[in-house]
Amino acid sequence: MRVALVAMETTRHTDTAGNRRFERLARQLTEAGHEVTLFCAQWWDGEPDRFEADGIQYRAVTINRALTSFCLRLPLMLARYGPDIIHARPSPPQQVIAASIGGTLARTPMLVEWFGDEGLDGTARTTRWAVTEPQLVVTPSQMVRTEVRELGAADESTRIVPESIDFSLVDAVDPSEEVDVAYAHPLDESANIESLFLGLAELRDRDWTATIIGDGPQRDAYERQASDLRIDDRVQFVGACDREQRLAIYRGAHAFVQTAYREYFATELLWALAAGCVGIVEYQAESSAHELIENYERSFRVTNPQQLADAIVDAGQYDHLSVEETWREYDHSRVLEQYTDIYDDLQSGFGYL
Repeated sequence: MRVALVAMETTRHTDTAGNRRFERLARQLTEAGHEVTLFCAQWWDGEPDRFEADGIQYRAVTINRALTSFCLRLPLMLARYGPDIIHARPSPPQQVIAASIGGTLARTPMLVEWFGDEGLDGTARTTRWAVTEPQLVVTPSQMVRTEVRELGAADESTRIVPESIDFSLVDAVDPSEEVDVAYAHPLDESANIESLFLGLAELRDRDWTATIIGDGPQRDAYERQASDLRIDDRVQFVGACDREQRLAIYRGAHAFVQTAYREYFATELLWALAAGCVGIVEYQAESSAHELIENYERSFRVTNPQQLADAIVDAGQYDHLSVEETWREYDHSRVLEQYTDIYDDLQSGFGYL
């Protein structure tokens, strides 16, 4: 299958979770044998044509992020490429209109990948065009899907495709020392470790240990808070950590606690669940984390620090695991199949859309 991906801004321009997901999809499609080109603004030195990096074939539409020029040139370039499917990012939303025109010229269906972190103005006409022009809008969670529908997308024109993980890596990493609780998130204003610490402080008379993964501008403040609550002797801050180090900690941990205010998809929670952790999620209005564990037995949903403390205690009813096969369905290969099935469905029904 020939796939045209459209994103004026790549991770080389703006490193966001949505852009990383989009480029990971480009690599996975290429590795699976599909012909894939990502149409973008040039970010590399040299001739403004094609450039390959990290397994992705990039095609420069413009030599810089000049939106008007990008949108004027894109339709004809897509038509000449002759893709079987066009898959675009919604930011900036004007590129969706241009990609749609390219799809009309190429007689090709188009879908939009809406992760949730685009930061678009929901009142702008162009934003609403970005959800109504494509044949389908893909989101990583029900929370983001609801936001897209509120912008004007029809229910039948939206689909959830979750984030994915390398499940084989879970087995490949040896567990680290056992801890009772693990937590992972950039230590910024949305981390909300206060809830976890207040819950742990309720359990001072019990024997427990906790590991905090992540770094950021609020780390010093969180370390001071642990000290003020007199739990710092049992809370270890280990920094950002790479994927293997995180997995080793998750495989050694009994429970993973999710309290962050904002999660378009709770990827670290997913990794931890796959590594056998009991999931404890504090409900947040701007987080989709609770969706992951909605029908999962080894989990707890809470709304305040006292309930969180109770859940940490109650998690002891479950055996310690270091891998959980339930989450194999989120492996990269399984989720990639969801994308290719969507592509096939769009192609087969394009004449009727």
